[in-house]
Amino acid sequence: MSNFSHLAPLIDYTALSPALLLSDIDKICDEAVTFGFASVCIPPLMVGYAKKKLGKSNVKVAAAIGFPFGYSAIEAKLSEAILAIVDGADELDMVINYTAIKNEDWGYLANEINHIAPPVLQQGRTLKLILETDVLNDDEIIKCCQLYAPTGVQFLNTSTGYAGKGDTIHAVQLMRRHLSDHLQIKAGGGIRTPEFAQALIDAGATRLGCSNLAVMGMAVATTVS
Repeated sequence: MSNFSHLAPLIDYTALSPALLLSDIDKICDEAVTFGFASVCIPPLMVGYAKKKLGKSNVKVAAAIGFPFGYSAIEAKLSEAILAIVDGADELDMVINYTAIKNEDWGYLANEINHIAPPVLQQGRTLKLILETDVLNDDEIIKCCQLYAPTGVQFLNTSTGYAGKGDTIHAVQLMRRHLSDHLQIKAGGGIRTPEFAQALIDAGATRLGCSNLAVMGMAVATTVS
């Protein structure tokens, strides 16, 4: 079997079930440290607990903001983001309001990011914006790239995994063509094999959102052998 161990440091190990238990957080934190993943991506409520659990490890804590549908009020998302930072979040994965995209309300989206990005970035945190590309057409994806590129955010993320089929090579390639090199792409949703994960990296992604260790563990097994 091919060696995919290089994927481990690119993985945001994701656990966002509404029935998530603290014992689940213990498990994913332990596994993230063992395999050398980039972060654990979890609900804001669990951030403080995960931060203490991870201690001085190199694994970051990412909080999901406005998850999964993105249509929370701007003030609600901002409050959620700030409280997650107070609890120790290193990174924020925020779902943009793609209902606004489908209704061509680009002014609302500009207002949203202009309110949320500055205080988050001023705190030195990484901000990843989730577009939900599977429910957007190419023109909408391109407009998102144009809108968010100047805002200072570090990542655009393809998908929550809750709408449509998740990641596609096409979406990652399209985003890469319309983003400057400094703005990175996270592919998140529907990654079920290390081969597909590698294909997304080859297409231009630099971070992967994965929740299935049984599958992705195949990719990183050599790191713990």
